[in-house]
Amino acid sequence: MKIEQFEDKGLAHYAYAILSEKTAEIVLVDPARNPQPYYDYAEKNNAKIVGVIETHPHADFVSSHLEIHEKTGATIYAHSMVGADYPHKTFDEGDVLEIGDVRLKSIHTPGHSPDGISIVLEHEGKDKAVFTGDTLFIGDVGRPDLRESAGNITAKREELARQMYHSTREKLMKLDDDVLVYPAHGAGTLCGKGLSEANSSTIGAEKMSNYALQEMSEDQFVKVLTEDQPFIPKYFGYDVGLNKQGAPAYQPSLDKVKKLEKNFKPGKGTVIVDGRSEKVFKKGHLEGAINIQNGGKFETWLGSIVGPDERYYLIAETEEELNDLIQKASKIGYELLIEGAFVQTEAAEEKSPVIDVAEFKENQDQYTIVDIRNASEVKGGKFFDKAINIPLPELRERAEEIPSDKPIVVHCAGGYRSAAGSSIVEAALPDTKVLDLSEAVNDFK
Repeated sequence: MKIEQFEDKGLAHYAYAILSEKTAEIVLVDPARNPQPYYDYAEKNNAKIVGVIETHPHADFVSSHLEIHEKTGATIYAHSMVGADYPHKTFDEGDVLEIGDVRLKSIHTPGHSPDGISIVLEHEGKDKAVFTGDTLFIGDVGRPDLRESAGNITAKREELARQMYHSTREKLMKLDDDVLVYPAHGAGTLCGKGLSEANSSTIGAEKMSNYALQEMSEDQFVKVLTEDQPFIPKYFGYDVGLNKQGAPAYQPSLDKVKKLEKNFKPGKGTVIVDGRSEKVFKKGHLEGAINIQNGGKFETWLGSIVGPDERYYLIAETEEELNDLIQKASKIGYELLIEGAFVQTEAAEEKSPVIDVAEFKENQDQYTIVDIRNASEVKGGKFFDKAINIPLPELRERAEEIPSDKPIVVHCAGGYRSAAGSSIVEAALPDTKVLDLSEAVNDFK
């Protein structure tokens, strides 16, 4: 028996392949949008994918469960409460899936979502591992506030937090201490607030070190779990719906994205996402363009700034980068929203001024400073006492709250987000000078 972990660093997502060497059969748990790595793994092991288990309808990435079923004939397993629209077999509390000498047992563990399950792997008569989805993470548990307006069954955050208390204490913590814990996410996901960098753990280690598994009353747990959660990206509800329905096949969907000629000019008032570096962007960009630079978190910020009810144009510096950005967008189902994608080689008409850091340091009172970090980050301390805090995901809706009588300086924690933030403010307040503090923010920490 083998367990293979697949990691998507951009979304801090883990998928798994469970291989029974006895029968050369594979069951996948929570696969990512691109199914190719799983096909490659099956081929390498001369094995067949016979099952796909979805621990819950994911909010932060789009799964390839339907495509894998259509290509391989593998059965999809999900909890009956999901109300899945794709062909599936229900996998409720007590249900068992056997492949060779491996038994996979479903336990209903609501808390992150009402329909969440964890999968206990039994081998040679002993529980060896548990695939916890978004219920139990390394150092944390799943956030309980994502299903208030998404999914087949909605639930208030307090109700889900109470369910999480019971799922952890009455089910997961009752497993043997040496049972391995394999979660669906690691550090960097927005599905929890304090995840460890580790990619696996044990029940015993989590009982010792995970803040959420320490002894406390149910009311104390609810309070701890519901405070200081990260923001909810705009795309989360959309992905829950897409996963409940089953996403279109990966490569055909990428192939349908309309590629436009170089230096295309979209119409006025359209949403434009420019993935080029901020230095290139500032030298010349299209009016109103949002500068979400290609980087490790591109897809998260794309889905946090642009809503699923909007269509957008996508710009890159090269053809290769454009394809990369389209693939990243597809991880959250946002390739379906691209109006057109093109390469920009010419410096367009709009230029952004570059900040004189020395001048700003000397005369901070002559600027309006906008801190676009999340509220929980600002709680840990401001870099500038008089800064106005408007988190980046809210900036398009709230930019006009910013006083425009002085030049505006936009900053975040390290420089990546402020490129997007300053471009949004610049578009919203065209008659005001908008400056990006960028990486120079590190000089003020």
